[in-house]
Amino acid sequence: MQAKEVNVLVLAYLGDTIYENYVRKYLINKKIANVNDLQKEAVNYVCAKKQASFLKKMLDEQFLSDFEISIVKRARNYKTTSHPKSCDVVTYKYATGLEGLIGYLELDNKRERIDEIMNFILEE
Repeated sequence: MQAKEVNVLVLAYLGDTIYENYVRKYLINKKIANVNDLQKEAVNYVCAKKQASFLKKMLDEQFLSDFEISIVKRARNYKTTSHPKSCDVVTYKYATGLEGLIGYLELDNKRERIDEIMNFILEE
C-alpha cells in the first residue's frame, strides 16, 4: 500500500508511535534512569501543545518542503469531532499534522528525513 492512499488519521496513529519512540530513546541517551523522571521529561515533547509548537517553528523556519507541508495540511485539516481536554482543537490539529507527516514518511521509507525532523525537534 502506498502512503498517499492511507487515511491521514492512520498516518498520525503511526507517526505518534514513531515520534514517541524517538523521544524515549533520546531521553534514555541523556542518562535519565528513573522511569518516573523519563515520563515527566517526555511530556515536554509528546504533548499536543509542544508538538504543535515544534511544527509551527519548522514552518516558520521553512524547514519542510512544499510536499511535506501538503501532508501536514491534509492531516491537520481532517475533519474530527474529538480532541483531548488538555488542549484546544487547533493545537490538537497541528499536533496531528506533525504526526501524520512522520507516519507518511515512515510508510514511504524516508527514515533519513524522519531523523532530520526529530533532530530539529530534540536539539531545541
